[in-house]
Amino acid sequence: MSPDIIIIGAGIGGATLASALAPSGARVLILERGEALKDCPEARDPEAIFRHGYFRPDEMWVDAAGGRFNPGNYYHPGGNSKFYGAVLMRYREVDFAPLRHMEGLTPGWPFAYQNLERYYSMAEALYQVRGAADQDPTEPPRSAPLPFPPVPDEPTITALRRAFQAQGLHPAALPLGVDIGTWLQGGATTWDAFPNTRGGKMDAETCALAEALKYPNVTLMTGARVTRLLAANRKVTGVELTHQAQRLTLSAPLICLCAGAVVSAALLLASADSASPAGLANSSDQVGRNFMNHNLSAVIGFNPLRRNTSVYAKTIQLNDWYLTGGQGGTPLGNIQMLGRVTGPILAAESGLPRRLAGFIADHSVHMMTMSEDLPKPESRVIWRGGQIHLQWERSNMAAHGLLSQRLKTALRRAGWPIVFTKEFGKRTPSHQCGTCRMGADPRGSVVDPDLKAHDFDNLYIADASVLPTSAAVNPSLTIAALALRLGAHLTERRAA
Repeated sequence: MSPDIIIIGAGIGGATLASALAPSGARVLILERGEALKDCPEARDPEAIFRHGYFRPDEMWVDAAGGRFNPGNYYHPGGNSKFYGAVLMRYREVDFAPLRHMEGLTPGWPFAYQNLERYYSMAEALYQVRGAADQDPTEPPRSAPLPFPPVPDEPTITALRRAFQAQGLHPAALPLGVDIGTWLQGGATTWDAFPNTRGGKMDAETCALAEALKYPNVTLMTGARVTRLLAANRKVTGVELTHQAQRLTLSAPLICLCAGAVVSAALLLASADSASPAGLANSSDQVGRNFMNHNLSAVIGFNPLRRNTSVYAKTIQLNDWYLTGGQGGTPLGNIQMLGRVTGPILAAESGLPRRLAGFIADHSVHMMTMSEDLPKPESRVIWRGGQIHLQWERSNMAAHGLLSQRLKTALRRAGWPIVFTKEFGKRTPSHQCGTCRMGADPRGSVVDPDLKAHDFDNLYIADASVLPTSAAVNPSLTIAALALRLGAHLTERRAA
């Protein structure tokens, strides 16, 4: 049977959208480029993951200087969420409005937080989020409590939480999609950057895709790499792909692009034709532009006389400077724990000798600062010569530096006197977003507030590419909420 809806990509956006559409009875076909991730000894081996890149795909992109790099963009059912840190956090209410930062003004969204709130609650239920919303003074209004209590702090983290509280700060539980008991049965490691092959982490495959595939009207085709979209008369008429060494063209009344911010933009650009020489859905010249990726730094507090006994660690955050703290009271961003950094991880990431790295890792606490990357048209994805070119131009770095300084001071006061910082490389698009921005004006955006492409009547986009702003929040929950909202819209559209 021919599908009613084709979804391209089975990550957070595509899998969550499929779960929302499944009860409608629509025939849904999900096209996923990769194959299911299988368990193996390397899944809990930090040497294999961090030093040897065992799970990194064999793919190269080109940076602004013309250098080639491996981006670590994963292709499996579940997408990048198979490796994510499972932080499922809402945008703050003010993030939906224009907001002044030290280096510019963000544009805001075409609708308010309240229009997405109930879908946030639905997404938290689907992904079984653990947390305690009442601990965070910046938490936005909510219509439902978090489904589960927070993942418990380990003793070292309990002491750190108390030390922050003694400074007048407000450490709060990170909202996490992790069943810690099940996760630890698979091995005594954190989950951050480790693949979910033994259960316990609530990723797009184990939650949303599993729910969708309970319905006989939903089909998943793996190993299906989409190479081009065909279009005519304001409709996408075909999806070209390769599958099992064959070239196929499939079609459906509705096409939903959910391949991730970089790949979705690249696919639209690669689909240029005589009617759309700059790429499909690109009459605004915004496809690929406004790429954002958060400004991220690891901040490690070291004390040779104190030992960190934690196994997973990633349970608290600070939002005291999320909305203020910068010049003129401008926002600085979010602070959260990294997953437990062990000796092998630190040695692989820093190049330090293994014994020294092990000593530092076991006598330190590991945190991360995250600041908003402001949208800039020059920061963009380009498709050239059959290759993805990623030209990321960072912004708001002064605020990010100030946020890291605030954390360094807090860590020293908390009893970790030597503090190291390291910016995350600009070649790792872990929080990629913004390349097909959502907006009411077709001249300055790619999709409308219902996520339909302005230029087409049957093309929708539901992944991080549509986010008008990055905020200073891990994007996964917002992508899921938008996908659920789109699922409700498409169900109503088909019924009408």
